[in-house]
This record gives sequence, structure tokens and C-alpha cells, in this order.
Amino acid sequence: MLTDAQCRAAKPREGIYRLNDYKGLYLEIKPNGIKAWRYRFKLNDKASWFALGDYPSVTLGEAREKCNAARKLVKEGINPVQNRQIERIKREQDSANTFESVAKEWLALKDWEEVTKKRRLDMLERVVFPSIGKLPVRQITPAHVLDILNKTVKRGAPTVAAEAKRSMSGVFEHAVATLRADTDPVWPVRKALPPNKTQHKRALSAEEVGQLLSDFDGHGGNFQTIKAFQLMWLTLSRPNESVQAEWAEFDLDKALWTIPARRMKARREHVVPLPTQAVELLKTMHPITGHTKFVFPNRDDRQRPMADAALRQALKKLGWATKYSPHGTRTTGSTRLNEMGYRSDAIEAQLAHAEPNSVRRTYNHATYLDERRVMMQDWAENLESWKVAAQERN
Repeated sequence: MLTDAQCRAAKPREGIYRLNDYKGLYLEIKPNGIKAWRYRFKLNDKASWFALGDYPSVTLGEAREKCNAARKLVKEGINPVQNRQIERIKREQDSANTFESVAKEWLALKDWEEVTKKRRLDMLERVVFPSIGKLPVRQITPAHVLDILNKTVKRGAPTVAAEAKRSMSGVFEHAVATLRADTDPVWPVRKALPPNKTQHKRALSAEEVGQLLSDFDGHGGNFQTIKAFQLMWLTLSRPNESVQAEWAEFDLDKALWTIPARRMKARREHVVPLPTQAVELLKTMHPITGHTKFVFPNRDDRQRPMADAALRQALKKLGWATKYSPHGTRTTGSTRLNEMGYRSDAIEAQLAHAEPNSVRRTYNHATYLDERRVMMQDWAENLESWKVAAQERN
């Protein structure tokens, strides 16, 4: 076996020569003075050699370690030369498959509204990408994930941390499914943080609803923001369904609003009976925005709908943000309509809550539409009377 002194003392000659060490390991001395470690092996009766690096950058001890690793591969029937090529390709692929690139690919595959995808991407860009966006997805560890979650919670955003955790897990599941990662590093730390309990705001009383509607009408804000808010209350639709409403969805002669499946949370078409107040609201809006696609177009880009954030901003300005959120409209509507004596089936149908039985769902649609017409007209009349009462109190 070679000694380090022999390796250092070896001088170049006119031709290449070798100093043998042990079980195929040798030091090759070239005429230009380069000393290269080689491992000679035979696989499938074919002789070959494997480069282990140059001396003295790779010491004698390191060369023996590398040789032992290569020797184990040969015993398993693996060619170390080919294995190195495969590992290099994998490293190159891993460096190209960063968390950010895989996350954007994952988002593109989601059957979500564009506004939802944009909101999720905004969160990833703010919370996740600065820490792990440029890292190969295969190299991200549970420690990386936990650091992101801890920092987000410490700055007082537990809801954002919960959304980041779900999103990261979705990205890693996609990476595993496409053979670009081996595991989901979110899983080991999924319970490291206390569960995020969503604080659902209570249903508003009739007096509070009247005061809210009165305050919103008189706050002097954008005209179409006020009208979008009113349409949401008059129909008990979701905030995004209201602000993204398209003129093509309405039949004002029949007083019907047909929201297509692509815009519904349950991905099923939803028919909404319009009370006369809603029809009048839309007729008021038509001369203003009827030439555009959206009933409530974006102020800066008329080819896009208004963002539902406009409703939240108005509520914050009015001081209602801590007591009510736009999503709470439906909770209030359900509570008050039940108190008014309407059947829960009709209320659930109006709110487009999923009915798992397809036959019953079709029956509900056919049976409850006339009942819902009466119910929503009664609801609109109550909203009006509650608002007038609030104005008289003020």
C-alpha cells in the first residue's frame, strides 16, 4: 500500500506510469506533473476505470474513502461512472426545480378563480419565497418550514401561518407526485404550532343590520362599492360573487341571476331570485357600467372586476371591521331568515350550500325557487325597514 511520502515524491516521466495502492486504487502520474487517483474495476466482465480526483487536492485517505464507496457500487452491480453522471443530472434538475418554480406550477394547476390564485401567490411571495423560494425543493427540510411558520406567528399572523402551512404542503405533495421530492417536510412539523381557530363573527341583530346599511349608504364612498355591498345583502351572495358579477348573468325581466359554475365555490351553477330592490339597483348601474363586462368594474382596469377588498376597506373606515366582515352577511341572513319562519331547506338553497344528493339537489332547485322569490322579497323589505328605523334613531 502507498504512503503519503511516496505520493509526494513521485516525479513525472516521459510516459504515464502508476503507483498501485490497494484493490484497484492507484495514483496515475502524467508527464505534465498531474497526479490523478484512479480506481480500476471490472463489471460484467468488462474492465473500466473511475476518476477520483487529483493529488494532493484529494489526499491518500480521501482517495481510499472514495474508492471504497465506488467499490460498494460495483458489488451491487452499479457502474460508478454512470452513477456519477446520473447524480450530476439529478443535481442539475434539483437546482432548476426550486420551491418557487414548483409552487407556481402547483398554483397553475389549481381549479381556482384567478383572484384566488393571485391572493395565494401574493401570500407566498411575502411569507414563503423570501426564505425558501430559491432553494431546490428536494433540499428543503422541516427546519426550514418551522422557521417560516414561527416567524409568521410571532409577527401576529396565525391565520397567514395556517394558510402558508397548507400551501407549502400542497406544493410538496405536487413535488413528490412528480418525482422532484421524496417527502413532504411540512408533515413532521404540522402540529408544532397551536391550531388556528378562526374567530367567526356573530350574526348581527336586526337593529345592527339597519345601522350598518345606513352607515354604509351615507359614508360618502365610491358609488359602485356601495351598490356592490347592497347587492350582496339583497341576495345573500358571497362577497366575491357580488363584486365579480357580470351583466351576462342577469335576466332582469325574469328577475333572475344565474351565477355560472366556474364562479361558485361548489362549482355548480346557482340561480338567485332577485327582489325588486335588486332589480332596481342593477337598472341604476346599467347606464354607468352596462357597456362593460362587469357590473362593478375595477376602477383602474375596466376589464377586471372590482376587488372585494374594497368592501373591507370601507368597513374599516366606518369602524365596522371589528364587528362584521362581508363573509358574515350570510350568517346573519341565515339566522334572521330562520327567525322569520322560513324553511331551512329554502334558506340553504338560497345560500347555495352543497346538497350531496344530486336528485334532491335538482328537486330543491325546482321546488324552492318560487318559495325563495317570496323569501328574498320579504328579506329585502326587512332590510329596508331596518335601515329606515336606524336612520330615524340617528
